This record gives sequence, C-alpha cells and structure tokens, in this order.
Amino acid sequence: MFDPIKKLLGFGAKADIGELIRKGALIIDVRTPAEYASGHIRKSVNIPLDTLKGRVSKLKKDVPVITCCASGMRSSAARSILQANGFAEVYNGGSWHSLRKYEK
Repeated sequence: MFDPIKKLLGFGAKADIGELIRKGALIIDVRTPAEYASGHIRKSVNIPLDTLKGRVSKLKKDVPVITCCASGMRSSAARSILQANGFAEVYNGGSWHSLRKYEK
C-alpha cells in the first residue's frame, strides 16, 4: 500500500544507496558541526541544514546526492531544498548511522 508520509519524507521507492556510494555519490550530512564532529561517514561533507540554501550554488547538480542527519527528518528537508534547486538525483539516506554499513 502506498504511504504518502514515506514519500513526503523521501523514503519512497528504495534506491540502492550502497551502489550510489560506490559510484561516487556525494553524501551531505546536514547535522550541526558539533554533531558531525562527534561522528560521521567518511568522505561525507558537513553542510548544516540552516546553511544549505546559501551553499547550493557550490554543489554539482550532475552528481547523485545522498542526504543524512541524526534521524532522517533534517535530511528529508535537505532533499526537498536540493530538489527545489534543480538537483535531479537526491536521496534521503536517513540516519548517518544507517549509512555506516557502506563504509569501507
């Protein structure tokens, strides 16, 4: 059954996050700098959600982007911001902890 809440939050059809990461997707961690410093995905970029709109122009639109945060709520908002600014391939990775399994 279709769940509109999941779609709204960016948890719709599942993308192969591991494959996206292996192919060079950009991982944007939208937590605060202090949260990021306490632990993060290697090769991720810390762009706090409240600064994302001002930094969108510095990001490449032709590279898939995976957003993450502490629980998936801020990363959902980040996904929406990026999509509204012309990014076609943006995926809500949810919690940064859930992405750790793809680190090598």
